[in-house]
Amino acid sequence: MGVSMDGMSRGRPGLELLPPEAPMAMPAQDLARAPRPVVTSRPSAPPLMWLRRLLVIGGALAFTFIATSEMSLVLGLSRWSLMGVVLTAFFAMLFIWIALAFTSAVAGLFSMGVVTDPLGLRAPAPPPRSRTALLVPIYNESVPHWRATLSAMRASFEEAGASSTFDIFLLSDSTDAAIRDAEGEAALAMAQEAGPAVHYRHRPQNTGRKAGNIEEWVRRFGGAYPQFLILDADSLMEAGTVVSLAAAMERHPDVGLIQTLPLLQGGETFFARLQQFAGQVYGPLIAQGLAWWSGADCNYWGHNAMIRTEAFASAAGLPRLPGRKPFGGEILSHDFVEAALMRRAGWAIHLAPLLGGSYEQGPPTLPDLAVRDRRWCQGNLQHSAVIGTAGLHPLSRLHMATGIAAYLSAPFWLAFLILGLAVSLQAHFLRPDYFPNSHALFPQWPIVDPERALWVFAVTLLLLLAPKFMALAALILRRRGAGALRLLAGGVLEILVSSLLSPVTMLTQAQQVVGILLGRDGGWTTQRREGEAISLRAAFRLSRAHLVLGVTLAGLALAINPLLAAWMAPVLLGLLLAPWLISWTSSVRIGEWFRARGLLTVPTEEAPSRVLRLAAQAQHAAEETPVRAGERWTAAGA
Repeated sequence: MGVSMDGMSRGRPGLELLPPEAPMAMPAQDLARAPRPVVTSRPSAPPLMWLRRLLVIGGALAFTFIATSEMSLVLGLSRWSLMGVVLTAFFAMLFIWIALAFTSAVAGLFSMGVVTDPLGLRAPAPPPRSRTALLVPIYNESVPHWRATLSAMRASFEEAGASSTFDIFLLSDSTDAAIRDAEGEAALAMAQEAGPAVHYRHRPQNTGRKAGNIEEWVRRFGGAYPQFLILDADSLMEAGTVVSLAAAMERHPDVGLIQTLPLLQGGETFFARLQQFAGQVYGPLIAQGLAWWSGADCNYWGHNAMIRTEAFASAAGLPRLPGRKPFGGEILSHDFVEAALMRRAGWAIHLAPLLGGSYEQGPPTLPDLAVRDRRWCQGNLQHSAVIGTAGLHPLSRLHMATGIAAYLSAPFWLAFLILGLAVSLQAHFLRPDYFPNSHALFPQWPIVDPERALWVFAVTLLLLLAPKFMALAALILRRRGAGALRLLAGGVLEILVSSLLSPVTMLTQAQQVVGILLGRDGGWTTQRREGEAISLRAAFRLSRAHLVLGVTLAGLALAINPLLAAWMAPVLLGLLLAPWLISWTSSVRIGEWFRARGLLTVPTEEAPSRVLRLAAQAQHAAEETPVRAGERWTAAGA
């Protein structure tokens, strides 16, 4: 470990902790011209991937064709009107992603029983021969929080006897002077403790945001490290998991990136515990399905992933997009694009969902999720300017299309809902024209098939919830007695509350999409990690649009038919109860009440690993330690 004079912070100048530089070039890539692949053979790719994709994608297309045909029959004669055509098109666009999630989950359920390990990640890993950098980009984050997390990780490496081949880099882009001082103090203290070496540097300018932060490290120090692991400020990983990833990189020279599945943990509010339960119960099955049919053409989620430095530097340099924000300028959701560019150069991109030992924290409240989603929404929609990049693998384009569709689906669902009500209003209040001015030989009877409509709705709902049912069933079969009953009760609770929260999220995301399409840039704000109860008054201010839409839709549905209002009850209730849902789910007290009764508990709570226990102890000690002046940080700064 060396000490350079690059100017750590104003409070303690000259204490930036850095090793000798080892520069590596990282040129910006040309999106208009495909380069010649660096890697021409990928032995780590599973065989018969075309058959897997045919089953999953072909099955989703078949389900969509059948469901859309049934939907057109539900509309009867109206399907030939402009409104009917648009309604049917919206249904098809929305249904195909539901069908793909279903077929992917089926693949996950199947492959979990016959799972292979092409990278040998679950075999005992020998100590890595090369050095690995653990990169922690930080931007006005809570210093005590990430220090506690890193202390636990370093203790885990020390216990595993793996400290000597791993270096930690704290890459600060923080703009708050007090936080910068606290970062330097923490880095200096950690550098004196046992564990992997700790380095710290601060960039005066947040150029390129997180992607620029990583790129700057590669250009200065990448030549000394064959691979690096990216961690968010709330990331936590077992030493054994990181060692396995580094060893896999050494064994498989065709692999450019291995993405783990970070499980949500540490949630305290009711909302965080709902997200945590869903992530740990449903996430592995869904991710395993994605890994099964993606093979060596997977995606990257920005953190808790091991990356080959050569592959990243030579193929993943991001250019600035032409035009103005929000679609031009810096690429926000850089991870999808970096993975696609590395795959374009021939490198294998793998997902290891069943490896374990990879964790993160989720947003504590629904408004915090909305703040993060706003940035992700803009970043994913920005991929519409990148998806046509020359030479991308078809699956890389599909990953981007899935991300775009995930956010466009919100305004599409809203439009589908409103169009459906409009068709119902037309059928209910307008006199049908049995003999229009045409050459028809027979009267054109308006046809409405309520029984078929019920079946289409039931099948759509079943496919939507089937991945959760499959994941729950798979876990319940492994448990017995009270544990299985608590898991089932937690699953029912999560599905019910999530169903009510879905229309709230739908309108929020629809507003975000409209704002982005109108040219509003969302900027980049630090994610809040710790929960804070939201008062009902504040929740009412946040959900005025939801209440207006809920009252309007309820009035229209009741005017058409009370049964229609009953059929739309989950959507209407979610919108009308939005203030209470936002306030109640932000409560730590409600979250603790369910936890005390064994509901929404997850494996990381029931049997926490060693690193999770160490992190909890370090966090508890940090909370009890008086904060010194130089370590203060404010909510505004964070």
